Amino acid sequence: MIQLEEKLYLYLLCIIPIMLGVFVGVHLWKKRTQIKFADPSVIKRLAPNYSTNKTTLKFVLFLLAIAGLIIALANPKIGTKLETVKREGVDIVFAVDVSKSMLAEDISPNRLEKAKRLVSEIINQLASDRIGIIAYAGQAYPQLPITTDYGAAKMFLQGMTTDMLTSQGTAIDQAITLATTFFDDEEQTNRVLFIISDGEDHSEEATLDAIEAAVDEGIAIYTIGVGTAKGAPIPLKRNGIVESLKKDRQGEVVISKLNKDILLSIAVEGNGKYIEGANTVEAVASISEELLQMDKKEFEAKQFSEYKDQFQWVLGAVLLFLFLDIFVLERKTNWLRRLNLFNEK
Repeated sequence: MIQLEEKLYLYLLCIIPIMLGVFVGVHLWKKRTQIKFADPSVIKRLAPNYSTNKTTLKFVLFLLAIAGLIIALANPKIGTKLETVKREGVDIVFAVDVSKSMLAEDISPNRLEKAKRLVSEIINQLASDRIGIIAYAGQAYPQLPITTDYGAAKMFLQGMTTDMLTSQGTAIDQAITLATTFFDDEEQTNRVLFIISDGEDHSEEATLDAIEAAVDEGIAIYTIGVGTAKGAPIPLKRNGIVESLKKDRQGEVVISKLNKDILLSIAVEGNGKYIEGANTVEAVASISEELLQMDKKEFEAKQFSEYKDQFQWVLGAVLLFLFLDIFVLERKTNWLRRLNLFNEK
């Protein structure tokens, strides 16, 4: 596994395309100026040993040296020892509603972004717990299996949109059923499912059956409501610009509202708790308190325990590029001319 100790230095790589642009500009300017000065055949006779290709090669070697130096400053490290460590925690699955109703902006900036922020803040509070992510709308889709890689979890979380699933609706029952397959450790008794949704448009009967099956598996179901009772229309955007509002079959603008009663019912039936998600700080604090009260289960996890600096190898490559840059001359040499490596005959 590779990691960078000083990632900030990578921003310096932005100078590479700038230098390349300047080089191309100067090269074109020289070419135009030479044409104005004399015919190309005359210039070739005046400077027979000048090599344009070798000038470009020297510049490429110089750019590689600069890029290598920047990467060396970032200090790349490679994990050299993988070991199994004992950790204690709870298995948590987040089921995030990605239906179109989550685009309603009664909670800033919209319900889906609020849901993603809530999950991200909860992850920030975790230490040794394992987490998984499910996206659902008209159907449920696994985003990330149970893992201790919180960085990967946040990456998958940020990539979730209302366009990732074509079928619309709020299939909470499918999300609950899918979540039961995430908990594969038979000895793990602390299993938690967090459903983050506005609770709209679902099959109540099928949901109750799914809850009952999940409870039998020892899963506690918590629900987090995002939205308001007053509700808001659902904007349909293109490139961030609102084109229209979602309408029903009668042509009336749809007002999406938080269905708190349904989410509360699911939490009660699932031996969990309903949490209001409007205030992020209060919601995360409430969830953290709930998780702290649960007994932790010990499990094994593999992780890299030793990382070794690799910058010296990059610096070695930098020195090689600089060495080649120094000894590659801009003029033609007799032995290279015989090899014709640059097609200069």
